[in-house]
Order: sequence, then structure tokens, then C-alpha cells
Amino acid sequence: MYGNGEQVRDWLYVEDHARALYKVATEGKTGETYCIGGHNERKNIDVVKTVCSILDSIIVNKPGNIKSFADLITFVEDRPGHDLRYAIDASKIERELGWVPQETFESGIEKTIKWYLANERWWQRVLDGSYAGERLGLNK
Repeated sequence: MYGNGEQVRDWLYVEDHARALYKVATEGKTGETYCIGGHNERKNIDVVKTVCSILDSIIVNKPGNIKSFADLITFVEDRPGHDLRYAIDASKIERELGWVPQETFESGIEKTIKWYLANERWWQRVLDGSYAGERLGLNK
């Protein structure tokens, strides 16, 4: 974790983002701009602690001698000029197109973690450099 973990970001589950993009493409007004956000602002440290807590509840045999994945949290120096808050006002897309996220932060992050745990082959390829950015899920 960089800095003191107090930076704030707005979190949005990927499928909610895709639904919002579809809504804008099919119902939005040409030339208008719609900010898409999750109404889920969280401090980075709270996101990391949530991820650790979910992993603790899912993974019984933890690596090494750790009791909790939170034991693995380390802090590194923040980069110079790093913003403390990344957020947008998503009220226009809700007001004009009726779009709101279907997932809460908690349900979305849990689904994301479970996806990564079920798709280790994919993320191992990202780590080892063999994933070249090709589209996934296409029949070949």
C-alpha cells in the first residue's frame, strides 16, 4: 500500500460500468457527457482491509505463518504529486437516464475477488508476461 492509505476513490463493479455504457449508447443524448460512478467512495486502506477480510473468509489454508491476509499489508512511500481523491459526480446519468449501480461496493468487490480466485490461469499469465492483451472469451 502506498502512502498512508488515506487516498479516496470511487469504486464501481465492472458489470455495472458495462451496463452504464450500454445505457448511454442506447438512450443517451448525442453530444452529451455522462459521468459513470459507483457512489462508493472508499479510502484505499479500507479497500485493502475489505479484500483481506474477504480472502480470510474464503481461503482456509493461508500461505506461510499468517493468521490474516491483513498481516501482509505493507506501506511504501507515496509518489510525489499523488492526488488524494479520485471521484466524480454521477448524478446526471441517474437523473437523465435512470441508471444506478446494481452492485454495492461490498457485493462487487466480493464478486471480483471470487473471479480472480477462479481464474488464476489468466492472472498468472499477466504476472509472467505471457498475456499479450488479447480479447478473452471469444470462441476460436
